[in-house]
Amino acid sequence: MSKPIYLDNQSTTPMDPLVLNAMLPFFKEKFGNASSIHHPYGLEAKDAVEKARLVLAKSIKAQKREIIFTSGATEAINLAIKGVAAKYKKNHQIITQSTEHSAVIDTCNSIKRKGWSVVKVPVDNHGLVDPKTILNSINSQTVLVAIMHANNEIGSIQPIKEIGKICKDRDIIFFVDACQSYGKLDLNVEEMNINMLAVTGHKIYGPKGIGFLYVSQKKPKIDLEMQIDGGGHERGYRSGTLSVPLIVGFAKAVEICEKRQKSENLKLKKLRDCLYHGIKNAHPDVILNGSFDNRLNHNLNVCFPDIDAETIVMKTEGIACSIGSACGSMERKPSHVLKALGYSNELAHSAIRFSLGRFNTMEEINRSIGIINETVEHIKMKKIKRKSRFFNKV
Repeated sequence: MSKPIYLDNQSTTPMDPLVLNAMLPFFKEKFGNASSIHHPYGLEAKDAVEKARLVLAKSIKAQKREIIFTSGATEAINLAIKGVAAKYKKNHQIITQSTEHSAVIDTCNSIKRKGWSVVKVPVDNHGLVDPKTILNSINSQTVLVAIMHANNEIGSIQPIKEIGKICKDRDIIFFVDACQSYGKLDLNVEEMNINMLAVTGHKIYGPKGIGFLYVSQKKPKIDLEMQIDGGGHERGYRSGTLSVPLIVGFAKAVEICEKRQKSENLKLKKLRDCLYHGIKNAHPDVILNGSFDNRLNHNLNVCFPDIDAETIVMKTEGIACSIGSACGSMERKPSHVLKALGYSNELAHSAIRFSLGRFNTMEEINRSIGIINETVEHIKMKKIKRKSRFFNKV
């Protein structure tokens, strides 16, 4: 049996073969510990780490010393938010949005239990934040604003530069979760007025288990309290032996993305639009979730009204896709993102996310359209037959 067509690239991406090739020597002959700088093995590892750090810094127009390696975005988010919160007394405020990733929302809830005020600003029906709502929520106790660059479910791209300017003018720390946009959209932390930024490697065809937190060394001064004790690695921000193979692979993935970003975005938009129109033409009642124009090129999130999305996904054996986010618990709840857009529980439960990637082809998209349309039509016909039998009995 052949594997299903993979349309779940926002949950994770397959590793690019060039990334794996770059990593392999550091699993074998180049096995040194980057902290062991008194012999050639350690120096070789340290050199590889610092070269990778420079690649990552340049990718967001930052300085090398501003990059802190972590095990992924979730750890980076925790270090950013909890690290700042630990340096301030209680009764301070963080502002975020109602559609943030659970890694941010749960971390905000954690510091709320320790006395912080958490303000979640609303979004419009496309999932976009109005910068004025951020401005109107700021008070004398506001220390941190946390807004994701692009949404992980509906792909909406936030006005980060404008929000960053509001924060900069008031000496408020601005933190951005850029996991979904990194490698797809241009990022310039200086121009976008970003003070802290979190990304991960496995969303850009790199390895799992590696990410970084950018921490600006400029005004406003950012003090972070280390969340993992022991060793004081990464300039005292994050203890633990660095995984050299993962770091090398991460940097290689970034280099590939930088070379292909423009062409891949054009390709993915073409494939995504084809998928959407192929479904919409067959099922006009389908609802597009999020903005049609202001969204990630590889994201498609749609509702199939009156049909539970889980039913579609379970019956669509030839396609791998997602119901909501793939990063939460296994408990089935309506998407908090779609609820924030004003959707009912029933409508939110009808949403499916298709996210395309580097290795998808037009032939796969055309096959996917056929599989999806046939499955949805079959479910609709069964529902009609059940209703008909019910009324005949009555």
